[in-house]
Amino acid sequence: MARSFDPEAVARHFATAHADRARYSNVPAELGLDTIADGYRAQEALAVLLASREGRVAGLKIATTTKVMQQLMGIDHPCGGLIFERRVHASPARLKLSDYIHLMIECELAVRIGRALPKQAGPHTAETVRPAVAAVMPAFELIEDRNADYKTSEARSLIADNCWNAGVVLGAETPFKPEASLAGIAGSLTINGKQVREGTTDDPLAALAWVANLYAERGRPLEPGMVVITGSVIATLPIAPGDTFVFRLDGIGSTQLEAV
Repeated sequence: MARSFDPEAVARHFATAHADRARYSNVPAELGLDTIADGYRAQEALAVLLASREGRVAGLKIATTTKVMQQLMGIDHPCGGLIFERRVHASPARLKLSDYIHLMIECELAVRIGRALPKQAGPHTAETVRPAVAAVMPAFELIEDRNADYKTSEARSLIADNCWNAGVVLGAETPFKPEASLAGIAGSLTINGKQVREGTTDDPLAALAWVANLYAERGRPLEPGMVVITGSVIATLPIAPGDTFVFRLDGIGSTQLEAV
């Protein structure tokens, strides 16, 4: 007899693990999380549990977009997650590390949506989503990985745990010119005043199209005012008490985060 999958049970599993400040592990086999589609169903169930504390869904994230991150995670495809309203911070932000279990930071380009991207007859593409972008900004993604072993973390469990998103820190917005390219924009990270890493954007509009298609299919299309972070420019890094991170994107601006 086929095993019945209960997304609410998986959501409760992760909600309890976070409350207990437990180290991350993949979903136990007995909970029947067998497919990527199951992972997204569990993610939606988790969003229902989090809504009273974290607010509405204010945006979307895309994870494991670059080859570097896919190799790090042992995952060969992107994954999507939800950004909650009360986890959106304006730069400069000051965050208490004790509020997290094991906080990591990613440096990204974010876009603000100015026009809805509903499900349509054909898939959204990098070019068709271009007119929907109202503004761009540098962003830190806050990653709550709960001391995970990245190499053994399975995609379906990662998705069910909302791709570890713990929020974003957004820099000031720059209006987006529809003719502009967002690919290949140089970014740099300084920690405590010293430049330590550099990178470039990959193809943020293609990433936006991918995540727009994913969530439109799942009945959660992007709406005006939502934010999308489009993938890591600089590989994931830890942050320690007393650290000040500043991430700059050429021609766009900067975002700042201080850990206490």
